[in-house]
Amino acid sequence: LSTLHLKDEKTKPDANGAVVKADDNVEKTEDEEKEDRATQSLLNKLIRSNLVDTTNQVEVLQRDPTSPLYSVKSFEELRLKPQLLQGVYAMGFNRPSKIQENALPMMLAEPPQNLIAQSQSGTGKTAAFVLAMLSRVEPGNKYPQCLCLSPTYELALQTGKVIEQMGNFYPELKLAYAVRGNKLERGQKISEQIVIGTPGTVLDWCSKLKFIDPKKIKVFVLDEADVMIATQGHQDQSIRIQRMLPRDCQMLLFSATFEDSVWKFAQKVVPDPNIIKLKREEETLDTIKQYYVLCNNRDEKFRALCNIYGAITIAQAMIFCHTRKTAGWLAAELSREGHHVALLSGEMMVEQRAAVIERFREGKEKVLVTTNVCARGIDVEQVSVVINFDLPVDKDGNPDSETYLHRIGRTGRFGKRGLAINMVDSKHSMNILNRIQEHFNKKINKLDTDDLDEIEKINN
Repeated sequence: LSTLHLKDEKTKPDANGAVVKADDNVEKTEDEEKEDRATQSLLNKLIRSNLVDTTNQVEVLQRDPTSPLYSVKSFEELRLKPQLLQGVYAMGFNRPSKIQENALPMMLAEPPQNLIAQSQSGTGKTAAFVLAMLSRVEPGNKYPQCLCLSPTYELALQTGKVIEQMGNFYPELKLAYAVRGNKLERGQKISEQIVIGTPGTVLDWCSKLKFIDPKKIKVFVLDEADVMIATQGHQDQSIRIQRMLPRDCQMLLFSATFEDSVWKFAQKVVPDPNIIKLKREEETLDTIKQYYVLCNNRDEKFRALCNIYGAITIAQAMIFCHTRKTAGWLAAELSREGHHVALLSGEMMVEQRAAVIERFREGKEKVLVTTNVCARGIDVEQVSVVINFDLPVDKDGNPDSETYLHRIGRTGRFGKRGLAINMVDSKHSMNILNRIQEHFNKKINKLDTDDLDEIEKINN
């Protein structure tokens, strides 16, 4: 599958979030360094080498409740073109993921059906809608037939890679990127059958510049809708594009979350849809042992951490700090003591962060020091210890119980036993810990020397 080359496109990260400039002299709190969702999504794509084995239940709401609900357990059942089946297997997909089992029969049905689907990163949804697009294309027709919107240039490139891989054995199919900087001659028509791009450029190509005839589009994919509507202007642009498409165009919308704003948007752009939802699993603290360590200041916390360190490095651990500055200091101090640690920090480029996470996932570093923001959405199965070097608080200094659950939920996953250790260095932080205990109605015990033996057992 060949690609229209990008002209003048600088791959330098832009305001959409690959680089976060940091002044090292300023101590940034979590709230000030909130990352946009596009960066998080790109990070997840870069670190996902395979599908996540999710235990979430899939809930399907059909447009026509009287028609039988089909689900497939193999790609052969979908009766794909041989060159597409070859592409699927070459990508390492042996059988459909949970979301694909239900979504693919709907996406490939005749006549075409519309779909709104909730799916997190790593559930195989990109491969699913790419397969739907490639299946609908008439390769003999040299004009755009499938249109996919992504929130940012970088995310469009990631989806483009999947299209290229899956269409590897289908050389007649061509792909064009409608992204800023891809300058085409005025009056030129595009011969590529698939166009992937960002809303502003796609809108220009459809209306002002007339590179694309929207009336000939058969499949319209709106990916990462929750990220899309968080970006100024993208929502209106997407709706304007959708209104130019023919009535029988198949509309497919995907979002990791289904909050009200996303839901309202989805209903505007996808008429008469089938709906696939993932039932959220309740995160539980039942499999996680929680302790606290009493200290007087930061240096004492560091010494206590070094005492615990021998026990924690048997398995993998994540250490959370409140600010970048503390995370940087702690990683440097641990390294100076001869410990092998990785630091995940907000000023790193997104590709650098992905590389750090990959090394941690592979066990090249046993301990990852980070802040909340960077660690959101990271699932590393081997993590069995989480240490809160700083307790999580919101911008007003109140306990942030949701972040606490999110942090320590990195451990005790997949039914395994996990361990959380909280560092307390003042009356204020003890008060915060007490309020977190009350919130979850779970007692957090003081860590004694005997408990360190217990930690080693958990880690082994």
